[in-house]
Amino acid sequence: MLFRGWEAAVDGPWPDVATVVDGVGGTHLVVTRHALVRQVLADPVTWRPDNALDAVTPIPVAALRVLTGHRFRLPPTLANNAGPSHPEIRAIVAEALHPDRVAAQRPWLTALVRTRVAGIAAELAAGRPVDLHARLAADLPLLALARLVELPDAPVGAVKNFARAALELFWAPLDADRQQALAAEVGRFHAVLREFAGAGGGLAARLRGAGHSPDVVVGALFFLLVAGQETTSQFLTLLLHRLTGEPEVRAGLRAGTVAVADVVEEGLRLEPPIVTWRRVAATDTTLGGTPVPAGSSMLLWLARAGRDPEVVAEPAGFRPGQRGSRRHLAFGAGAHRCVGAQLARLEAAVVVAEAAPLLDAVTVVRPPWCPDNLTFRMPDAFVVRRTSRDTVADTPAGEGA
Repeated sequence: MLFRGWEAAVDGPWPDVATVVDGVGGTHLVVTRHALVRQVLADPVTWRPDNALDAVTPIPVAALRVLTGHRFRLPPTLANNAGPSHPEIRAIVAEALHPDRVAAQRPWLTALVRTRVAGIAAELAAGRPVDLHARLAADLPLLALARLVELPDAPVGAVKNFARAALELFWAPLDADRQQALAAEVGRFHAVLREFAGAGGGLAARLRGAGHSPDVVVGALFFLLVAGQETTSQFLTLLLHRLTGEPEVRAGLRAGTVAVADVVEEGLRLEPPIVTWRRVAATDTTLGGTPVPAGSSMLLWLARAGRDPEVVAEPAGFRPGQRGSRRHLAFGAGAHRCVGAQLARLEAAVVVAEAAPLLDAVTVVRPPWCPDNLTFRMPDAFVVRRTSRDTVADTPAGEGA
């Protein structure tokens, strides 16, 4: 993460608002306290979301030409939309992800996860290492999303490659050659989305029926595929890894003294897949006593806000059900709060309930590694192997953050 080098940038405890330079020379005001992060998220007039999807590394002309060749455009739709169209677009997407429709997916999701866990258990019992990210977490949210929101008919691998490429292109420090390669990957699938936006059913048809342009339809699908299902994949992997280092929590799950839902919320607090989110100051103002000039890039440190001692009793400890655990900001807050929160919670709850027993008898062979990225953690793998039940995982939970 880009934050790896930032801890040393501040002498002593982090202030509520700090000036930090990112890996490509961009300057941000980093907001660390829970109350101030929430204040910014709740006020889209003073703190606009216009820069939410801006590329962290400015995209050079060569890569822009590649994107233009695929008619790539990202108009204000969801995360980057503070205009009058946002409530209606959000309402249409939210209806597709209505809690009742999400809850109806539980039997299907449970059966799928249970089948996968049984296969993983057999491989572990045979002495083979297993990548829990690839075998369990990577495609699960995409499959669930596809049941709720009609998506283009494309191979799962192609969609996943597109989503990860977009997260890297827009939020990572990059050189020009890498940007051009990513632009080609993102542009190719964006063309698929554009074709689907004009004739596809489901959510695309509902947005068209409400009078929204193909660009808006593409933008909504883009955000669901990139920052929707991909972040849930990341969270599932990070949470499972964290649980390998929490034997008391796993024991509580077995005994029924620890609730699955509390484990999920504590995981969201301590292992959020979205570490930061951006806003831009619309006017000269102040935040927590700090002067903020108009146009300032505000970087809301969601992960650090989840460890605010004024909110949670034991900030660093994984204590499901503790005071303040559910007040995390992993899904944001305010008008742009994640519309897929209930779906992500369901997927995590099912995975914890079905897969946690696997972790009682494994050693971590390869913990998740996360590349430099301003916002997303993007774990690449999580490999475990079978050991005796009294063997403690040999890699500290949380490594790779």
